[in-house]
Amino acid sequence: MTDVTVSADIAELVRRALDEDLGSGDVTSEATVPAKARASAVIRQKQPGVIYGLDAAALAFTLLDPDASVEPLAAEGAWRETGGAVLRVEGLARALLGGERTAINFLAHLSGIATLAARCVREVTGTGATILDTRKTTPGLRALEKAAVVAGGAANHRAGLYDAILLKENHIAMAGGIGPAVSAARATNPKLLLEIEVRDETEIAQALAAGAQRLLLDNMTVEQLGAAVAQVAGRAQTEASGGVTLANLKAVAGTGVDFISVGALTHSAPALDLSMIIEPLNGWRQ
Repeated sequence: MTDVTVSADIAELVRRALDEDLGSGDVTSEATVPAKARASAVIRQKQPGVIYGLDAAALAFTLLDPDASVEPLAAEGAWRETGGAVLRVEGLARALLGGERTAINFLAHLSGIATLAARCVREVTGTGATILDTRKTTPGLRALEKAAVVAGGAANHRAGLYDAILLKENHIAMAGGIGPAVSAARATNPKLLLEIEVRDETEIAQALAAGAQRLLLDNMTVEQLGAAVAQVAGRAQTEASGGVTLANLKAVAGTGVDFISVGALTHSAPALDLSMIIEPLNGWRQ
């Protein structure tokens, strides 16, 4: 067996994905492939992009055949313009066929996120802006998706509701205003990053007066972002959020914001095109 090191949570995700696909068994392979038949298979990248998720893909095969050998053929996190082979696996043919879709689902999805992250980072190169992800992730896949963002060269925003304070309009309304919300947040968790969502000049002024460390500039136009950055004048970090696409990313970064959060990194990244070809070994035929 090839050593595939993943966390217990990720291993459980892969097991559940396999169970979802296999159910009571792969009836097609069981009908057409002898139980002891062995094969080799190669997963190939068919379009430019960044590969991420090889460990999860490999585990889809080794959980079905503990004696399978898996060989990564591509470096994760590197842009590959011409694509090519990314993973080779050898083992029981039924295991390779049974794990194929689960392996490619993980690898294509996570590589798509890494690829979009890399494209976004390219757009802002030289501006000083940092691309961030958001909490708009697939339920249960957040850790993997955020790791894919980093593999693509972008950075992670907060992991969840527990590791940073982000005061949004509903929190502010319930607390009685920006000032009271900031005071309560600082008193409760003084060591955590404190960010405040703001929508106009008045809220920016209130947030600065309250001592916010970072301002989330919510759904502002490029012109409004430029004015907001000028108003802040370095007294706090600034983050643009809402309505950001590859088409306007360079213009948003050009306003001088420190961070740009892009929800599409995890909720709308197109899957990277991958395929797997299997070959029989030791005289076996499909």
